Amino acid sequence: MSSAPTSGKPVVGLIMTGGGARAAYQVGVMRALYELLPRNAGNPFPIICGTSAGAINAAVLATDAGNFHRGARRLMTVWKNFHVDQVYRADAWGALGNSARWMMAALSGGGLDGPVSLLDNSPLAGLLERHVDFPAIGRNIHAGHLRAFAVTCSGYTSGQSVTFYEGSATLSNWERARRVGVAMPIGLPHLMASSALPFIFPPVQINREYFGDGSMRQIAPVSPALHLGADRLLVIGVGRQATQSAVRQPSNGYPSLAQIAGHALDSIFLDSLEVDLERLQRINRTLSIIPPDTLAKNGYPLRAVEFRVLTPSVPLSQIAAQYAHDLPRVIRSLLFTVGAMKRTGSNLVSYLLFEKAYCRALIQLGYGDAMAQRDDLLSFLGHGPQ
Repeated sequence: MSSAPTSGKPVVGLIMTGGGARAAYQVGVMRALYELLPRNAGNPFPIICGTSAGAINAAVLATDAGNFHRGARRLMTVWKNFHVDQVYRADAWGALGNSARWMMAALSGGGLDGPVSLLDNSPLAGLLERHVDFPAIGRNIHAGHLRAFAVTCSGYTSGQSVTFYEGSATLSNWERARRVGVAMPIGLPHLMASSALPFIFPPVQINREYFGDGSMRQIAPVSPALHLGADRLLVIGVGRQATQSAVRQPSNGYPSLAQIAGHALDSIFLDSLEVDLERLQRINRTLSIIPPDTLAKNGYPLRAVEFRVLTPSVPLSQIAAQYAHDLPRVIRSLLFTVGAMKRTGSNLVSYLLFEKAYCRALIQLGYGDAMAQRDDLLSFLGHGPQ
């Protein structure tokens, strides 16, 4: 909305939001684009922005910006064969020991030294080190395959939403209320910090501050792509958009810890995106009724931004409830204690269920949702219907 329009072909920014295992849905969308776009089409997303688990998917695409189809294939290979122990420790000592330490920290008022979290996500660090070639991001920018790649984290000390970005030399840092953009080579700590679900995974230190999941305090999820020069936005979320008034069902009792935690995660990952997209749509409508010469005369640096949003057509908590039994026994036992193995707690499970059957179901859902909009997506990305 405030960036100056670029000349020539519109620059499409890809925004991949967070949500733990729910990010498998985004891989399904990439699978559809893999099939729809011509092999010689090049990178359809010069600007790639990711948050939380979406930042991991975005990083793979950024490292393969010179070959979009290869990046999409690599995403599919990892996600369709996922197991929990590739993301966090699921053995008895790793899971129960870590959760016991978490409880001790809570009872002692946080007096323990070192990182404290419900689960140990050190296996994820190993997975990313094997599959993400971070120096390739800079090489792709230098070669012109990529204009910018950004990862958003949340600072626990400053309370700011910080977008770390790596891009062309013409880009500038920005600062707004509670959010800033900082140029810096992106590495493993940024992905680990951005995907550190609060309480569940430990925060990560970058320079002088500890950071956690980027979806926290992210009041304007589409803003980084616009600051980096995007003219159009493709947003891939991991929760259904609110298209109608909520229906309040009779309560069956006091909500479990898992139900409350799932509600909190939904608030972190879904609400700000819906509000930001609604604000963008409202600005677009306002600009459509203001004559261009009036905008130019008053010096308003605003412009309409075309965007598309892809979100699950089916609640992912419903799918998670079908596959919750695939979790390792230790994790099932741990989640049982907070009520997550009941249907009312499946929302929490949907964020932690890194198992291939569930991930494949989400990939298929994302693929189907994208294919249902194939002609519009191809036109939006600058390609005619195939």
